[in-house]
Amino acid sequence: MVGDKMRYFKHVNLGIAVDTPRGLLVPTLFAAETKTLGQISAEAKTLAKSAIDGSINPDLLQGGTFTISNLGLFGIESFTPVINPPQVALLGVCAITERIRTVEGQISAYPAMGLSLTYDHRAVDGAPASRFLKDLVTALEHFDLLLIG
Repeated sequence: MVGDKMRYFKHVNLGIAVDTPRGLLVPTLFAAETKTLGQISAEAKTLAKSAIDGSINPDLLQGGTFTISNLGLFGIESFTPVINPPQVALLGVCAITERIRTVEGQISAYPAMGLSLTYDHRAVDGAPASRFLKDLVTALEHFDLLLIG
């Protein structure tokens, strides 16, 4: 949203929140939907490195449509991310923790990671946003399938 007007984007321009010596920077990985998981990973690492060392092109610090913020590396188990307008949403990635469940009457531990999706209700309704998050969880629980296509 820009003011009261809906702005539509042709591509998913993925912002990657990076903690730098100068504070938070959010470099943009443009047209993420056109890239493989391996390409996204490599490009995200390159963007983060250039943001941290101060060599990032300022043009790469704008244009994001959706941001990912990972506070899990600080041990944060839950947080509410804040959207950077005019972006549509921000995904918060939390720490992996051990949780307990019962399987066939037996108690077992399993690794679990919290996700938090903050989105602009003017741009997307709660049900589609929730379905997106549910689909993301399913994909992450079957990560091996993401790697093969």
